[in-house]
Amino acid sequence: MDTLLLTNIHKSFDKRILLQNVEFECKVGQIIGVLGRNGCGKSTLLKMIFGTEKADTIGIKINSKVYTPKEIIPSRRIGYLPQVTFLPKDIMVRDIISVFFPNGELQDLIFYAPKVSSFETTKVGNLSLGQLRYLELLLMGNLPHTFLLLDEPFSMIEPLYKEVIKEFLIELKNSKGIILTDHYYNDVLEITTKNYVITDAQIVPILDKADLVFYDYLRSYE
Repeated sequence: MDTLLLTNIHKSFDKRILLQNVEFECKVGQIIGVLGRNGCGKSTLLKMIFGTEKADTIGIKINSKVYTPKEIIPSRRIGYLPQVTFLPKDIMVRDIISVFFPNGELQDLIFYAPKVSSFETTKVGNLSLGQLRYLELLLMGNLPHTFLLLDEPFSMIEPLYKEVIKEFLIELKNSKGIILTDHYYNDVLEITTKNYVITDAQIVPILDKADLVFYDYLRSYE
């Protein structure tokens, strides 16, 4: 089973320590949730793993091979979905799918995925937020990366597409390891296999909402 091991992660801005001694792992078959307040370093953490944000220090190992941040993108072992869309707005969805997957079974997997037929002739710029996020996840999820980093996959998404996205991610973890961040903690906790909260520059494992209250991420819970 492929394992992504992250160690010795430090990040500071001027005199502020954002992340310190962060260490955790993600295996194929797992969805890891990383929660925390605004500005705690969740998005920065994903960017440092992917290599688009410079870390003070970071250790990245997949199985027995050590990677530098600069090697992550060309290695195609880790994919990253940022908060801001990366798709051109003026191109029709079916044409985007054909660009990513020119032919074969992978293209069919996208075209015949739930709900896609309802918007495949729509331009990307005219999609709802849920349709757009779902499309991005379908494209990223069917690329050959072993691990995926997802920054706020549920943010501002309409309920119908939240459910479709959850179903897709649960299915996807059979072949990939997934690390995701989001403020929609109920949606995160519904699909994850392990969760952490970033607090005081540390990453701490949590079991449930009671832990989120304890670490001051939530005021209370029902």
